[in-house]
Amino acid sequence: ERPDGDLGDGALEVLALLDRGGPQTLTALSAHHRVTPASMSQTVNRLASVGYAARARDPDDGRRVIIRATPMGKRLSQAARARRNTWIDARLAELTEQERATLGAAADILKRIADD
Repeated sequence: ERPDGDLGDGALEVLALLDRGGPQTLTALSAHHRVTPASMSQTVNRLASVGYAARARDPDDGRRVIIRATPMGKRLSQAARARRNTWIDARLAELTEQERATLGAAADILKRIADD
């Protein structure tokens, strides 16, 4: 579940990271999402062109540029997260207690695998 609009999943994920994690460099965003800086630059350009993200000089190192979510971008990110949570909560409510327990156990196993 995601909000209607022109932003794809990748752009929404970048926006969510900026909302939750605060300002980031292009290099950090690229590394986190495992894409090239050129690809990330296109995503950031798209977010900036519609007012969801902004670039600024790093106050600690004027040579670096940091990208941050704008207030409008934060609202979109938070609305998208709320919409996904509402959707998954409704789906989980349709399951039996045993099915929810099975999903919980599977989630624990997947987290353990991912943490290795």
